[in-house]
Amino acid sequence: MRTVGILTLGCKVNTYESEYIIHLLKNAGYQIKSFDDFCDVYIINTCTVTNTSDIKSRKMIRKAIRNNPDACIVAMGCFIEANKDFSLPGLDIILGNRDKSKIVELLDEWFTKKSEIRRLYASLPYDFEDMYINEFPGRTRAFVKIQDGCENFCAYCIIPYVRGKCRSKDSDLVIREITDLVNNGYQEVVLTGIHTGNYGVDLDTNFASLLSKIVSIPGLMRLRISSIEITELTKDVLDVIKNSSIIVDHMHIPLQAGSNHVLKLMNRKYDLDYFFDKINEIRMIRPNMAITTDVIVGFPGETEEDFLQTIETCRKVNFTKMHVFPYSERKGTKAMELPEHVDINIKKERARRLLTVSKELEMSYYQSFVGKEVAVLVEEVKNQNSYGHTDNYLHVQIPDILPHNTFVTVEIVAVSYPYCIGRVSLLK
Repeated sequence: MRTVGILTLGCKVNTYESEYIIHLLKNAGYQIKSFDDFCDVYIINTCTVTNTSDIKSRKMIRKAIRNNPDACIVAMGCFIEANKDFSLPGLDIILGNRDKSKIVELLDEWFTKKSEIRRLYASLPYDFEDMYINEFPGRTRAFVKIQDGCENFCAYCIIPYVRGKCRSKDSDLVIREITDLVNNGYQEVVLTGIHTGNYGVDLDTNFASLLSKIVSIPGLMRLRISSIEITELTKDVLDVIKNSSIIVDHMHIPLQAGSNHVLKLMNRKYDLDYFFDKINEIRMIRPNMAITTDVIVGFPGETEEDFLQTIETCRKVNFTKMHVFPYSERKGTKAMELPEHVDINIKKERARRLLTVSKELEMSYYQSFVGKEVAVLVEEVKNQNSYGHTDNYLHVQIPDILPHNTFVTVEIVAVSYPYCIGRVSLLK
């Protein structure tokens, strides 16, 4: 039996795709092992969203070659798609973002011929590559990929050039997949995609229609949206959120910049007034909604005044957490052509300052739940403690050993960052 070590870098879409690859390999008789183990095959599902992602992708490919120079080394995904000429001695199978679902036959070909395989195409995919998963071993939260591709072309972003145009999974397949996951014991499902809220643009349907079908699936307790653009929170989408208790009290909505000047430079599709109005709409229908975000600092042309306005904006929105990224130059994007690139040390300093604000907002949000009861889905048990998340994504530590994948009602009695401390009230 051949052994495989798989490493996934980057987003939840990659996580889903890697899980599908694991499913295919298991069915083909491969044994899945740790990436750090000595294996016959290593697969690196790469990321290219930042320069750091590129560096890590290269590093992990080299690590796999060192682990076993005689193994079949497979590199796939966004880094490869962005660097089609990439090659290393010992790298055997090279895929972009097509043909991941053909991994078994590609491995069969390599073990037969022992010669390099490159599957790279002049054009990006036009069709959705169907994948279907009915279990996520070891997880209580299941991902379902409903969409791929992006056509927003934000000035800083390489992803439209490596993922292609927007394309969607057939809604009947989405419903069937989630139904199977629920029947297999998964109580929480996360919808993932590159541009999730744009679902259906190629199928004469829309995201709101899909959501309304999903929340009617018997037995589904929680539905989480991995990320959604503010412009995709249409009236129809907000109506589904308002009327369904299945959709959780947490949304991840990328802001990227808190200055209209920088938003325009970024080619974002909204201004601050639009963003604030939508946030107010959300909180009118869901007062306890936790809203997390992404912010890029040090974008070309960002002044200190722009940055201070970003801090003010983040405080005004009252995000519960911010993922902060210093601007990363990506070859082939419009931002590379802009003047006034910001010094790297200034970018790092601004990131540090904004992360301090993020922690302050997060701690304030956590503290607001002390003395309140919340429902936690138990995801992990270790060192005599149980850990899980509330629907609004509080990470809760409970000093008891509790059954995995069960809901428990706890009172939040303290905050010990990065956890809320919960005391058991009632098992559901």
